[in-house]
Amino acid sequence: MGDPCGIAPEITYKAWKALNNQKEYCFAVIAQPEVFDYCYTEVKLITKPFEAHNVFHNSLPIIPIDGKISQKGLPNSIHSSSIVRSIKLGVDICTKGKADGLVTNPISKEVLYKSGFNFPGHTEFLGELTKELHMPYSRGPVMMLSGGGLKIALITVHVPLREAALLITKKDIIKKARVINEALINDFGIKYPRIALAGLNPHAGENGQLGQEEINIINPAAKILRTEGINISDALPADTLFHEESRSMYDAAIAMYHDQGLIPVKTLDFHGGVNITLGLPIIRTSPDHGTAFNIAGKNIARPDSLIAAIKAARMISDNRALNNA
Repeated sequence: MGDPCGIAPEITYKAWKALNNQKEYCFAVIAQPEVFDYCYTEVKLITKPFEAHNVFHNSLPIIPIDGKISQKGLPNSIHSSSIVRSIKLGVDICTKGKADGLVTNPISKEVLYKSGFNFPGHTEFLGELTKELHMPYSRGPVMMLSGGGLKIALITVHVPLREAALLITKKDIIKKARVINEALINDFGIKYPRIALAGLNPHAGENGQLGQEEINIINPAAKILRTEGINISDALPADTLFHEESRSMYDAAIAMYHDQGLIPVKTLDFHGGVNITLGLPIIRTSPDHGTAFNIAGKNIARPDSLIAAIKAARMISDNRALNNA
């Protein structure tokens, strides 16, 4: 559902219009039907996910949930409970095998925080909701951004920059790199993944002259991972890691902090980037943008990123099915 006061309803409708004639795609929306009032004649309420197959070509299938309605473009905490319920229901549907994957629309973290939401974002919340479920691979969650030919996973995510360096540990790099390596094999179909590890400091620390994290934390973690058979580099200077020639040398990169990873993806593919949560027992993707309250209700929002997220979820589902065949 995402935040109904943002562009989620609009891009969802536009994504359906773009995909409803492509037989490999079918989705149902968990939402308050009222937020689709401007296209209500093209909406069909359903009670079970499988019913979406029967109506998707002609109607946008909606699994209805209750909730209050407020003005588009204005964030409002009255939606917090319905937003959280929609996420929980989506997870429940996927864990019961009634859907192949979960695609989440953008939420406003500020709105949820004001209502007592105790997780930095979707990624961490989904990790909590699925922590007791069987996981056939290394458990995350790990955030990965995909777009413009790049796949970049993050070691630290939604934390202030001044705290990020203190949160980078050898243990965390090792744990997340294992998740990333297995996801590249199982979710992306890359038989022998190559992983590039970004340094934290300028010039990857310049042999300790510009910081010790590469020497004391990042490179020792990479050394341990290589003994496990994972093809991962030592810390590389981030300022030369993302140009075209460098990108051809690896299948995925690991960034140490949020903007180090998101800036190159959004520069290369601002409208089509996808947020993918690795290391979950369910498939979860999301558009790589926010709620865009400032343009909500104006019919100018682009659905590219949501469409890419839907296609990514389909691709991952197909790859997992092949691996389990």
